[in-house]
Amino acid sequence: MNIGFASSRSGLPKKTIRYYEEIDLVNPSRAANGYRDYSEDDIHCLNFIHRARNLGFSIEECRLLLSLYQDKNRSSSEVKSLALSKISSIEEKIAELQNMKDMLNKLARTCHGNDKPDCPILDEIAGARLNP
Repeated sequence: MNIGFASSRSGLPKKTIRYYEEIDLVNPSRAANGYRDYSEDDIHCLNFIHRARNLGFSIEECRLLLSLYQDKNRSSSEVKSLALSKISSIEEKIAELQNMKDMLNKLARTCHGNDKPDCPILDEIAGARLNP
């Protein structure tokens, strides 16, 4: 099947599929005319990567997960370790985002939002009061 069909079956843009081929995540065969020819296994691989990326895994983590998936002698402990590490990373990001939200809420409450130029939000971003 061609890249357009692979795109519709995987939900990935053609450009992303080409990128995954460029970095050797997928390796479709080539038809006699030189066009990519995606097999059902290629589509399955693209869907696997798509779902892994939606769970927050990086390209390299996807590469590792894919190799573990394809290794029938794998240890599930490796996969669980990757998942737990990703959970920890996500929890850190959530905490960072919560801190950002709290700071912005605090700054927004201190800003009068009127026609005057004084703005504690800009002052905080600048790190100090600027003298124009």
